[in-house]
Amino acid sequence: MRRFALLLALLAFAAQPAAAASSPSLTGLEQQLSYLVSNKSADVGIAALDLTTGESISVKGNTPFPMASTVKVAVAALYLAQVDHGRRSLDDTINGQSARSLMRRMLVHSDNRATDILLRDLGGPAALHDWLQQNGMTGLRVDRTIAQLLSDRRDLWDHRDSSTPTAMVDLLRRIYRAELIKPASRDYLMGLMAQCATGKNRMKALLPFGTPVEHKTGTLNGLTDDIGFITLPDGHRIAIAIFARGGSDRPGTIAQAARAIYDGFKSAFRWPYTFGGASFR
Repeated sequence: MRRFALLLALLAFAAQPAAAASSPSLTGLEQQLSYLVSNKSADVGIAALDLTTGESISVKGNTPFPMASTVKVAVAALYLAQVDHGRRSLDDTINGQSARSLMRRMLVHSDNRATDILLRDLGGPAALHDWLQQNGMTGLRVDRTIAQLLSDRRDLWDHRDSSTPTAMVDLLRRIYRAELIKPASRDYLMGLMAQCATGKNRMKALLPFGTPVEHKTGTLNGLTDDIGFITLPDGHRIAIAIFARGGSDRPGTIAQAARAIYDGFKSAFRWPYTFGGASFR
C-alpha cells in the first residue's frame, strides 16, 4: 500500500508544470526571497527577469493569483496592437471620450470604468483572452469585466482572471521586446506606466531615490499586486511581478521583495565581465 501511495505521489509530481529555470548566479537571491515570504502571513508569488541577460528568479512562479487591475496592461496592449495595425486610433472617440484619455485614466489612475469602456470596444474579456492565447500566452486568463469581477463573490483562489507570476513577467517581456506591439506603442505604454499614481507603498517604496519604475498595481479586498519594470544603475531593466493574497502587510512585503530583487540583480555576476578595459567571457 505504501509503495502504491508513493507511486501516486510521484505521478502527481510529474504531472505538475515545470518551474521556470532560475539562474545559478541568482540562487542566493531566490533563497532570500523564499525565506522572506515564508515568514509572512500572506501567500506571495514572485517572478523577475533581467531583460538584458535573460537571468530570472521565481518563488511560486507557476501558481495562479488574481490579476485584479494588473490586467489593464493587457487591455492596453491589445488596444495598441490594433492601433499598430490601423484598426483603431488613440484619437478615436469611445463613449464621448478619446481612447487616449481612457488609456491614461486606466493606467495612471487605475480607473475601472475607463477600462471596461476600452475592453467593451475591443470585444470584451473573451476577445482579450483569445488574443493572448493566439499569441502564445499561457498561464494567464481573462474571464470578466472589471465591473463583473468586483460584483462577484470574492474568492482569492479562483482561477478566473488570474495569472502566474512567470506568465505576467512573460507578458511584460514580450511588450518590452516589441513582440506584441510596435516600439512606439511600447514606449507610449511604458510612459503611462511610469506615471502610475497608485501603490506608492509597494514596488517603489524601498528602491533608491530616482530609480526608474514603470508599473501597474492591482488591488482587491485581501489582495495586493504590483507588476512592471525597474531599471538598475547599469541600465539593465528588470521585469517584475509580485502578487500577494491573504495575511497582512502585503504592500510592505512587495516593497521588501522589490528591494531584494533590485539588490540581487544589481550585484549578480554578469557575462561578459569587463575589468580594466579587458572583457572576459
